[in-house]
Formats: sequence, C-alpha cells, structure tokens
Amino acid sequence: MQLFAQTKPDRELKMNLNDDGSHYLKTTFTAQVWMRYNESNPGTTLNGFAKPQTYDIGLRRVRAQVFGKITDRVFLYTQVGINNFDYNSPRKPGIFFHDVVTEYYVTPRALQIGAGLTAWTGFMRYSSPAVASILSYDAPLYQQSTNDVNDQFLRKLSIYAKGKVGKLDYRFILSNPMLIDPSITAVKPISINSDFSYKPPHLQSSGYVIYEFLDEESNLTPYMTGTYLGKKKVFNIGAGFQYQSNAMWHYNNEVTKDTIMQNMVNFGADVFYDHPIGDKGAAVTAYVAASHTDYGKNYIRNNGAMNPAPAGGTSFNGGGSAFPMYGTGTVLFGQLGYLLPKSLLGEKNGQLQPYADLTVSRYDRLKDDMIMWDAGVNWLIEGHRSKVSLNYQNRPVFSNTDLKELSRKGMVVLQFQLAI
Repeated sequence: MQLFAQTKPDRELKMNLNDDGSHYLKTTFTAQVWMRYNESNPGTTLNGFAKPQTYDIGLRRVRAQVFGKITDRVFLYTQVGINNFDYNSPRKPGIFFHDVVTEYYVTPRALQIGAGLTAWTGFMRYSSPAVASILSYDAPLYQQSTNDVNDQFLRKLSIYAKGKVGKLDYRFILSNPMLIDPSITAVKPISINSDFSYKPPHLQSSGYVIYEFLDEESNLTPYMTGTYLGKKKVFNIGAGFQYQSNAMWHYNNEVTKDTIMQNMVNFGADVFYDHPIGDKGAAVTAYVAASHTDYGKNYIRNNGAMNPAPAGGTSFNGGGSAFPMYGTGTVLFGQLGYLLPKSLLGEKNGQLQPYADLTVSRYDRLKDDMIMWDAGVNWLIEGHRSKVSLNYQNRPVFSNTDLKELSRKGMVVLQFQLAI
C-alpha cells in the first residue's frame, strides 16, 4: 500500500492499494463561501422585524469525497458535508452523508451497476452537477426537480445502470423516493393546486442519454462538469426523463374535495459545448436546455438558495430571495462563458472568465413568464482549485393576487472556492 500526494498541476490525494495503482482510494475537499447582499422580497421579516435587505456570509457547500476502485470490478464512492449554513441556520449542523454507493463493473466500459444513496439520476445534465466546476456561481437548481422534497439534496436511495456504448453515454435509474412527512422543505396541505402527496411513494424511474461528438466525458461519478477551462473539446447532445406514478395530488374543487392523484412526468433535452480557442489559453463554454415538467395541476414551488430571510413575505414569492423555481410548464435555459487568454493577467495571476445565464420559465399557474438572469465573472487563480466569483442576479417578484410580475429584485454574491 502506498500513500502520496502528487505535486504536478493535476495533483491529487491518492492511496494506491496495489503496485500498479489500478486499485486505489482518492480523497477530495471542496468549500464554497458566499458573501452576499440581497434585496428582499416585499414583506420579508427576520425574527419578526422587517428586513428590506440582508447582508450575510454563509457556507454554501462544504464537501469531502472518498472513492476508488477496491478491486478490478468494485468501485466505492462516498461524500460527506454540509450545505447552506449561515446566520439564520441552526447551530452546530450535523455533517451528513450525501452519497454512499457501491458499484460493480459488469464490463469495464459498457455496463456498471450500482446502488445506494446516490446522485445518479435523470433527467438533464445538471440534475447532477459537479459543483466544484460549475460555470456560474451556482448550478441551475430547477434541474434538481425534487430537491429536498422526496430526496436528500437531490440524492435518492437508488439502483442504477450506466455505461458507454460507442459515442453514447447512458444512465438509467430506479429510485425509492423518501417520505414527504420528514422533509425539511415545507409541502403544502392538499388543495385545489397540485403538490407532492403524503401517501407512501411509488418507485421513481429516470434516465439520461448523451451522444458525445468530440472528446469523451468521464462517467466515473454521476456529477457533470460545468466548464473544462479549455482542457477538453466537448460537444454533447443529451435527453432524459423522470417519472413517478401518483406522486402528486390535489382536490377536484373546493366543494366536494375529491382527491385527484397525478403522475410526475419530466422531460428534458440539452446541448453542451466546451472548446479551447487559439493557443493562448482562451476557451468558450455554452449550454442550452429545454424541459417540460409536469407536477400536476398548477404546481409551483418557490426556492432561494441558502435563503437569508425566508420568513414573512407579502408577495407570491415568499420571503428573502425566493422565486418560482419549480413548476408545471416549460423551461428554457441558456448559459455562456468565455475564458480570457492567460496573457491578460499574466501566467502566474490566473484567468478571468465572464459568464451570463438566462432562465425563462412558462409555468401554468403564473400569468407572466418567470424570467431570471445572472451575470458575473470568475477569477480562476488556479483553475477550479482556487476561484473567486462575483455574480449579480436579477429575479422577478409575483403578485399574490393576480400572479403577475409585480417588481424585480437583485442579489450580489461574492464566492470564494477552494477545491483540493
């Protein structure tokens, strides 16, 4: 057994379990710290006091991974950490397992089968984002369709099959959704508008298939890279689905109140392009996605990442930084980033990567489209290992009465990332 840390640019913490290194364990660590100013949604309160704006510092994500090939056919993957810890959080949060997976290699490439608490899921690229390499300051969370409702920060207890056949990369998953009752995300009581059912859940199936035109992406873990910083030439087209029978319920009307059960059915397709430009270290990253999500009649869920003041709120959005993130309808998402040449700051000072993204959600319940945009810049001091991101987000606020756009609010996030 040999333990060492490499010192070359792609260094890693690795323990070899045999002489040729084909059996090994690796470990990684990632921390993302946010410093943020947010214009609160109307009527936001904190401890009962009006809070029209907030300033906070928080741990958006802290993660440690241990994974590796234990034998020629057995792969182990675990991840522990915390999410969303700021001044408004319970003290001394418990570090918990995000992932615990055992995987068996039926063949070296075409088929692997695994099971456990896992982020292997459909139905789009960033349903399982590699958070240390995302292009923007945060992932497009709407693609994590049941995040913390019947899963644990997108992970589910699942069995999956994945692999590569020629240019095709695939994943198919059968999951046992978690009960709604102990969820940390509030699920509203049954009403005439659809929400997740409190009944014992049916199994959930999902899948995602990618055609890789250029360089091949790794499928060692489920997490999809956000930007390769010009180190790969990638052009992929993907499509996926997610289905759970009788996942949702609502009343037929306010008078007879007969319960109507509905299936959750989500479909998506996306295109990802990442390519170096010239020989000066420049690169472009582009992503376009379209999805149709059906959570039943008029379903809407407001969410704000690490919401700094979720209480109160006189608008439809609720308090703090929340906005209609999930709903029954269609979503278009686009993202573009450009890695500027190394010569701009000098070889030893890193690179700048401006980016922007746009989300247009046409949800059945809202009278206006939910249009949100982000724009920012990454200072890649040492690639993704040491990164500073400055982001401005502009989001809509919807009226509680007619569900039309009432106003718009802004949020500024300065993020520091360390990844080992």
